[in-house]
Amino acid sequence: MDLKDQLKNLFPEHVESNEPEEIQEEEHVLYVQKEPMICKFEKRKGKPTTIIEGYEGSDEDFKVLAKEIKTKLSVGGTFKDASIIIQGDYRDKIMTILKEKGFKTKRVGG
Repeated sequence: MDLKDQLKNLFPEHVESNEPEEIQEEEHVLYVQKEPMICKFEKRKGKPTTIIEGYEGSDEDFKVLAKEIKTKLSVGGTFKDASIIIQGDYRDKIMTILKEKGFKTKRVGG
């Protein structure tokens, strides 16, 4: 008895198909707050960084937002201590992305 026969015995209603499975992707809704998020510029170890702080929603939502920003800008960064740290000075672009999502932002530094 080969593997296919064993699977048919275990799952008789299973029908093989070569069509790709449809994966339902749900749009994750971020919590939009009343207070503005702070978008500031710092130099760390001589390198420019943009730091986003002040999100009042859950950490998971903030991580999703961090990943989206990094993907849109094609830059590196991290989520650490309730703030998003992006490599480089991208304050204007980040503020535009956040405003499109409905967030209020405040520019700090430089």
